[in-house]
Amino acid sequence: MIRKSFYLLAGLLFAGIFILSCKKDSNQAEIDHGIIQAYVLDNQLDGEFTGSGLYYVIIDSGHHVHPTVNSNVTVSYKCYSLEDVKYDEGDYYSSDLYKLILGWQEGLQLIGEGGSIKLVVPSGLAYGSSGYGNIKGNEVIAFDITLHFFTK
Repeated sequence: MIRKSFYLLAGLLFAGIFILSCKKDSNQAEIDHGIIQAYVLDNQLDGEFTGSGLYYVIIDSGHHVHPTVNSNVTVSYKCYSLEDVKYDEGDYYSSDLYKLILGWQEGLQLIGEGGSIKLVVPSGLAYGSSGYGNIKGNEVIAFDITLHFFTK
């Protein structure tokens, strides 16, 4: 009987923790959206939100043919915090698009070769609650990206 009570209590505790963590994740998207909206207003950006919460400004649309998530892309980029602290940058970096963060997977499909885009990426489409390197968990980050070329 004690063993059954222990398992029941442990199961209820696990379920409670699971429910609370799910609620936090769903609220994080709302928190990120508010942070992005404030950033957009403060910086007078003229872009759009996608359904996933990604904010983008197309600087130059580039060629009319766009990459797909299965393309190999070559880009130059700058990654920075919304407080303008540079985290990373690269010139002529190549990768399969599907291997990159979800914000890039979605955003780079909006431009063609020679195009440039600014992405403001909610944490759920970037590095989530874990963060990465100097990027904190649940941090909204921004990218300036130029798509040099891609192969299908």
